[in-house]
Amino acid sequence: SMDRQLAELKTLVQQSNENSRQANTSMAVLDSGIRDRINEQMKNLVGPVAGLNGKLEQMTSEFQTVRNSVDDLTSRMKRLEAQIGDLSSAIKIMQAPPPPPGASASGGSASGPAPPAEQLYQNALRDRSGGNLDLSMQGFSEYLRYYDKTDLAPNAQFYIGMNYYDKGDFPAAITSFDTVVEKYGETSKSPDATYMKGMALLKAGQRNEAGKEFLNVIQKYPKSEVAPKAREQRKALGLSVPSAQAAPHKKRR
Repeated sequence: SMDRQLAELKTLVQQSNENSRQANTSMAVLDSGIRDRINEQMKNLVGPVAGLNGKLEQMTSEFQTVRNSVDDLTSRMKRLEAQIGDLSSAIKIMQAPPPPPGASASGGSASGPAPPAEQLYQNALRDRSGGNLDLSMQGFSEYLRYYDKTDLAPNAQFYIGMNYYDKGDFPAAITSFDTVVEKYGETSKSPDATYMKGMALLKAGQRNEAGKEFLNVIQKYPKSEVAPKAREQRKALGLSVPSAQAAPHKKRR
């Protein structure tokens, strides 16, 4: 009887061992299956995440392109505004009554009646565009002789300085650009005149003085079209470049 019971117990133990082995095998299979599913899910996630990163980079690039386009549009609008200002000044000159014979617009006397202001100014501009700097200089000088109180007088003085600059007479150009600001105060040509004075000083070998003029442009006219050029010139000279901050315009007298 005891032998029979021992035999039955042995059989039960063997069955328990077999069940344990089967359970271990099932656990191993289940574990392998879970790991395979996890790896598969990870692989499936890598693609979308990479695609999302690519889309983010594309959106960043497109946003930068839009921003550059807006900056370019803003710059064009500023140039258009300046051109409208020049056109408005020219219209005012055309609408102004001509001075009496023998008298200039500035109150002086002349040998004869003054030529039309618009004709003088446009002829001088055309001569400059055609490379006739001497004729252009003569035309702008004559314009200032008769119409030095008009809105286009600072422009005429500026172009006289540009003619000197293009001819390589940098001392005379510096004097002319100074006159634009000193005589006529703050006008639409003040930033350009200040920047070109710096360029004339640079061409004349006065690097330190040129750097000061470029700094004046950056500080006084940070939103002008020549401000970025002034920053580049200071960088080329190895000088510090302040950040662009709008500064209140103080009228020079």
